[in-house]
Amino acid sequence: MRPETGVVTSKGQVVIPARLRRRFGIKQGTLVVFLEEKDKLVIQPVTQEFIRGMRGSLRSRENLEKD
Repeated sequence: MRPETGVVTSKGQVVIPARLRRRFGIKQGTLVVFLEEKDKLVIQPVTQEFIRGMRGSLRSRENLEKD
């Protein structure tokens, strides 16, 4: 994995390098989530692939009520 760099503007904006946008399917209007993991900031794009990958990871409401 080759490190990529960017610069934060005075408005707090960061440009995501084109190679990473293509790799992760990030297009104009793509929602991203910012996560704090220990001493790291993680940017997770919320794409259809991400949503499909999350299917089944949460228990259904019915199961929660039975516990």
